[in-house]
Amino acid sequence: MDTQVADTLLGSLIDGRYRIRGRVARGGMATVYTAVDERLERTVAVKIIHAAQGPPGQAGRPSFVDRFTDEAKTIARLTHPNVVAVYDQGTHAGRPYLVMEYVRGRTLREVLTERRRLNPDEALAITEQMLAAIGAAHRAGLVHRDVKPENVLVAEAPSGGPANLVDSVVKVTDFGLARAVEASTDHDSGNQLMATVAYVAPELVTDGRADARTDVYSTGIVLFEMLTGRVPYDGDRPIDIAWQHVDRDVPAPSTLVPGLPRVLDDLVARATRRDPAARPGDAGTLLAEVQVARDSVGSSNSHTALITPVTDGPAVSQPTMVVAPVRPSERPTWARLPEDGSPARGRRRAASGGDDLRTRLSGLVARLPGQGGGRLAVAAVVVVLGLVAALGGWWFGVGRYTTAPELVSMTKAEAEARASQAGFDVVYADPRYDDQVPRDGVLGQDPASSAKILKGGTITLTLSLGPERFELPDVVGKEFALAEADLLSAQLEVVKGTARYDDSLPEGVVVSTKPEAGKEVKPGDKITVILSKGRAPITVPNLVGKNLNDARNQIAQLGLVLVEPTRKQSDKPRDEVIGQSPADGSGVERGAQIRLEVSEGPPLVTVPRVVDLPCQQAKQVLESQGFPVTVQFNPNAVTRFQNPNENAQVAPGTQITIGCF
Repeated sequence: MDTQVADTLLGSLIDGRYRIRGRVARGGMATVYTAVDERLERTVAVKIIHAAQGPPGQAGRPSFVDRFTDEAKTIARLTHPNVVAVYDQGTHAGRPYLVMEYVRGRTLREVLTERRRLNPDEALAITEQMLAAIGAAHRAGLVHRDVKPENVLVAEAPSGGPANLVDSVVKVTDFGLARAVEASTDHDSGNQLMATVAYVAPELVTDGRADARTDVYSTGIVLFEMLTGRVPYDGDRPIDIAWQHVDRDVPAPSTLVPGLPRVLDDLVARATRRDPAARPGDAGTLLAEVQVARDSVGSSNSHTALITPVTDGPAVSQPTMVVAPVRPSERPTWARLPEDGSPARGRRRAASGGDDLRTRLSGLVARLPGQGGGRLAVAAVVVVLGLVAALGGWWFGVGRYTTAPELVSMTKAEAEARASQAGFDVVYADPRYDDQVPRDGVLGQDPASSAKILKGGTITLTLSLGPERFELPDVVGKEFALAEADLLSAQLEVVKGTARYDDSLPEGVVVSTKPEAGKEVKPGDKITVILSKGRAPITVPNLVGKNLNDARNQIAQLGLVLVEPTRKQSDKPRDEVIGQSPADGSGVERGAQIRLEVSEGPPLVTVPRVVDLPCQQAKQVLESQGFPVTVQFNPNAVTRFQNPNENAQVAPGTQITIGCF
């Protein structure tokens, strides 16, 4: 029975603006919810710090709230495509909260749990985006302090491929949160270690200090885990794991996954040096090294390198990962290395070329009137320029546009094929549930059909998730108010049914629901909730062992109804009660039915023949079968009669009389 108390924040309105819709995750420091910003009508994520964060509880302490507010302002100024944006901050019921960008996708921890490890191309692609985000923080003077897979979000790939991690957008979250908590516990807990021990830098363990190189170390450990499927150190206690970072060098990934390129070993080794001075100075420096390594891996595998994973059993000969070459031009602009050609020089060349063209045209126009036929030439130039202007105006105003095709009501595959045939790219907005359009059907498009769109432009499609269906949550055992909150948060309509008595649940607690928990329902369905009236007023007595007539009288005196008893053979005497329902001690209402099981008595046995046997022998035969024996006349004579007679069916233990003379 689920007796968990419902989250009281579900359905609540924070700061008159953010309506809490669901809980995403609960961690050691905070709980993350999805919410709707009712002012801007957009979905956001709300992170609320726990009421008793840290030893001792401090979420409501002024020092913590002030520190948290300062960190939130710093993070909000950190704008980068790989950083989860912070929109707002405040306090609710004494607990600080952040309002952040809602990222649809999974954490890197969930990806690793599913995949175990990634191929080098995927690992380096994710590391690049992580470092781009952390590098932006370092340039702003901010240290993350808790880089780990749980704080890395892998959004859905723009290409729509669910397993294409190379194309996925990676976002880093929780910048400054560890620092805010740590700063407010320095005096109380001796500058306690806030980073997760599996990824903690040695200097945090020994000195409790952190700078940009601390994040570089943690990122190196995350890269190691993505390549090998495990963290470098393990132990029975967190402190044992932490000190291994101080005492031991991180092993080369290729020692766990044979066939990994040497450049990856060198990259992990550089990032995870125990001496901070031997590491890259910040995330930006490591990013440049990762990009060089990625280019090196791609170029060295132009013939496609195959990597065989390490298993617990015999070595596997089948290749499972392919390292594909990566071209620098495929990277997003914010992650490219400087190229040989300087953009500034290109702009200067373009500018000088433009100035030279204007000078030549001006000289030509100045010379034309002085030459023969100059006026005609000027007129021709004017006409040509007019035509160019007209054609340019037509092109920019009308010519470069076409009409968008009709894609609504098509399947996803049909819409993609139709758009591709017409020369358009397709991207996807957040999908929606719809009772009419099946899953992966197109609900809407932007621009709409027949609207103007640039040739070769992009059409945004909204796909259907199909009818929304989910399992009815189990609310049995909860008080009505909590059960109602759970069901309303699932967008279900709650109806009270007829209450009934229950021996185990107090009054006002949910006994059952119609439909039952686990059945499939949809938003708006009516759920009938049956509440307990508490224990029934009449207690059923213990009737087992009583004679049927006595039991019948006692039942009648209590105002209960005896159903025709069921008879069973038993070693108990005939008409003795051997079972009852409901059990004794149960609560029932007046007029409730009582069912009894009554003994038919023990099964009958057959009397053996002892006539003509010597009296003593006859007695032994009968007694050996459980019959008590009475001897009449001469016990040393021959048996002449017996009562009951031979072959008679009698109850076990029946007295047998024999006559001997």
